[in-house]
Amino acid sequence: MSLLARLAPHLPYVRRYARALTGDQTTGDHYVRVALEALAAGERVLETNLTPRVALYHVFHAIWLSTGAQLESPAEPNEGPNDDASRRLMRIAPRSRQAFLLTALEGFTPSEAAQILGADFSEVERLIGEAQSEIDAELATEVLIIEDEPVIAADIEALVTELGHTVVDIAATRTEAVDAINRRTPGLVLADIQLADGSSGIDAVKDILARFDVPVIFITAFPERLLTGERPEPTFLITKPFQPETVKAAIGQALFFHPRNSRKAA
Repeated sequence: MSLLARLAPHLPYVRRYARALTGDQTTGDHYVRVALEALAAGERVLETNLTPRVALYHVFHAIWLSTGAQLESPAEPNEGPNDDASRRLMRIAPRSRQAFLLTALEGFTPSEAAQILGADFSEVERLIGEAQSEIDAELATEVLIIEDEPVIAADIEALVTELGHTVVDIAATRTEAVDAINRRTPGLVLADIQLADGSSGIDAVKDILARFDVPVIFITAFPERLLTGERPEPTFLITKPFQPETVKAAIGQALFFHPRNSRKAA
């Protein structure tokens, strides 16, 4: 199999990563092209002990570092639907930015990110934590929790508060969720699916999203109700029982990559 055929499935993703890393698609594409040219010329090789995708990102970073490129925001970043996220990314320390993007945006494990960056696992975990702290501090917001089990709701509220956010309401039914939205628009919604009166958290979220553009994280013991392939599936879905760190990471990612909250046009 040719080099291009091996790498073709991964190229759209490394381009996405390069764009997020540099804050500019043209600049990102330039570095991807240089990495591919180096591979084609035999100046760089894909490490055989790594998966093809990990090996490609590893080569990209080797090229990046060899050029002495600086991870600075361009003077006039390209406007686009993810422009808010691009600006926020540029304010994160460069090394932390890389570790965060590799794991949060590209879906690599911390171990894979360590291989890509040529770093220790512990260093990558530290870098991710630093990025997460910067994100949490910048994106503090008001949160609506839709959850009918008081103990679980209290646990989620404690996690949210620990991250510096404010819980504005806890709703146990679809009706309560809609009433809460009418009183105050949150910047984030954390929703269960099975609610107290037999109503659906899915329907409650649909009601909310019909009026407001806010990020939503589902936390549920019934993920199969959402992962059906019959409707658009949620980006953030956490299965109960959940790990606190998983919820914290999802909150940071949901807020970071979502445009600033806005009311939908009537």
